Amino acid sequence: MPKAVRFEQYGGVDVLNVVEVPMPEPGPGQVLVRVKAAGINPGEAKIREGLLHERWPATFPSGQGSDLAGVVAATGPGVTGVSAGAEVIGFTNDRSSQAEYVLAEAGNLTARPAGVPWPAAGALFVAGVTAYAAVRAVAPAAGDTVVVSGAAGGVGSIAVQLARRAGATVIGLASPANHEWLAGHGVTGVSYGDGVADRIRQAAGKPAAFVDTVGGDYVELALDLGVEPSRIDTIVRFDAVARYGVKAEGSAAGASAAVLAELAGLIAAGELEIPVAATFPLDQVRDAYRMLASGHIRGKIVLLP
Repeated sequence: MPKAVRFEQYGGVDVLNVVEVPMPEPGPGQVLVRVKAAGINPGEAKIREGLLHERWPATFPSGQGSDLAGVVAATGPGVTGVSAGAEVIGFTNDRSSQAEYVLAEAGNLTARPAGVPWPAAGALFVAGVTAYAAVRAVAPAAGDTVVVSGAAGGVGSIAVQLARRAGATVIGLASPANHEWLAGHGVTGVSYGDGVADRIRQAAGKPAAFVDTVGGDYVELALDLGVEPSRIDTIVRFDAVARYGVKAEGSAAGASAAVLAELAGLIAAGELEIPVAATFPLDQVRDAYRMLASGHIRGKIVLLP
């Protein structure tokens, strides 16, 4: 029997287990994928800890994970355009991708280009489409300066590259250890913490747009810097939408196979990097989430079932 990540109650990483489960059977419009890589995300940890119970309650036993890349094992009735043996990148909305086999809707899959490594492919969905939507929301253009908080994190590391591709000057807020990586992608690294507003002004004057991937008081910082609310996007501070009129476009706004295909094409062409901080086998899922909780990780952590 195949194995999958499960948890029976809210709690810390110790509630996570890898257990044997029945082989999923694809229904109409569904595809069974043998998972080669599945990224992990902060939102999954928050759901498992019960912090998002009001917004996204869990039903137990719960699986975990949205990101996936793998090989099609079988297709359900009515599926066309993809067949067994195809290599795909995609997502599931059923919290089930951290497993050896997963069911996905055929419309949520796109072909994996040969130039996209499995770990990057498996980590692409949540961070990639969130960064895509957040950058699109602030509409960067040539001549603009865009500030991105959490610039070396899973979402931020992609957002800074997409903003640069749009022709903007990009300021990435990150620890000094990540400034060299940012510079290698055409981004000016600025350290966060006390005095950050002055450091941003010294580096770039008045920014035109701000993408917040961290939360905290970064929305207020952007407003203090003079950025128009319509050109501020936060993927964390949902309360700031009503309070200040900023945007909060993220994974839901970008979640499509078409966006995945566009991002995968950029990776294959060498025009976008998905930094992978570490990979873990499925049975070390607890260690993977412990690393995620430690913070200050460049890019993504990926399970390799």
